[in-house]
Amino acid sequence: MMAAMFATFIVQVAIRYTARVEWLADAVPFLQPSNFGWTLEFCLALWVWLVFWGNAFIVRNQDHVSFDILFYAVSPALRRTFFIVSAAIIAGGLLLSIQPTWDRLAVLRLKKTATLSVLFGDWIRMRDIYAIYLLFLVVVAGRYAVGVWHAVRHPIDEPLQPEVERLDA
Repeated sequence: MMAAMFATFIVQVAIRYTARVEWLADAVPFLQPSNFGWTLEFCLALWVWLVFWGNAFIVRNQDHVSFDILFYAVSPALRRTFFIVSAAIIAGGLLLSIQPTWDRLAVLRLKKTATLSVLFGDWIRMRDIYAIYLLFLVVVAGRYAVGVWHAVRHPIDEPLQPEVERLDA
């Protein structure tokens, strides 16, 4: 997705600069800037997919920025309780937002994209672009629910301490 976004961005830049050369657009009608309005919307759609797909399937919990001073300052038993309660609230909140999201996506099935029909045809709808958010809700809620199940059955692991290399060794 990043490669497709980058390639589309390069097309945008190339068209922007070739648009200033009037004879080129006249000689090669394909290079008319009006033919490339889809590039911005395509980059935005790819960005939406990249963010939600990446956070649902690729980014691990330890890759997120977290403020865990209080979490690691308490006993492991209380840390486990913190995790179970907070993960259950997050999973529940995400699951509760599925129905309103579904309702909104049902409305978006009627709305066509402004310019992507040039690239993909008339069948693509705004619902198709934002459907990744529904998948994100389900997957991340599932990940937190599995985390709760794991925390109920097993103790919370201690944080990994980075190895410090001693200079006098």
